[in-house]
Amino acid sequence: MASKYPEISTKMDKTISVYGADLQSIRAGRANPAILDKIMVDYYGTPTPIPQLGSVSVPEARTLLIQPWDVSAVKEVEKAILKSELGINPNNDGKSIRLSFPPLTEERRKELVKDIHKRAEEAKVAIRSIRRDAIEGFKAQKKAGEITEDDLKEIEKNIQSLTDEYVKEIDTMLAKKEKEILEV
Repeated sequence: MASKYPEISTKMDKTISVYGADLQSIRAGRANPAILDKIMVDYYGTPTPIPQLGSVSVPEARTLLIQPWDVSAVKEVEKAILKSELGINPNNDGKSIRLSFPPLTEERRKELVKDIHKRAEEAKVAIRSIRRDAIEGFKAQKKAGEITEDDLKEIEKNIQSLTDEYVKEIDTMLAKKEKEILEV
């Protein structure tokens, strides 16, 4: 979003993109390759994300297929998946790994919705914290005589409306993900 305050917008944009990536990593019943992005494999002593070790495809709605370019990495990828919080047993055929995602139970769906609401609130707190820091900076400028009281009021109003836009964007992303999770 373009604004009169590019530094503030940039910080808020980063918060939105982190929240968006966070939402992508939450599985909603369908197989999504993004859930593998944060799983690190010990590849010759270097922690490497699974998508950098091979191709990840979605042959069916609830299945991920991981085909490492280096067949010797299959065992390490399998170990990393077992250690992760995915809670899925990988099927290893020696050349590739299949992950079959079971359908979500109603209870698990409710837990996920609760979790994404918590994450949304954390993102909103981060946005509000950026707003607070920015306004404090402008208050210091007013105290130093660099801007007037009227300027400060106008700036506060503009920053608040910018904050409101970002909070609304978080709410929109939350509603979309919630709908995705609750669809049966």
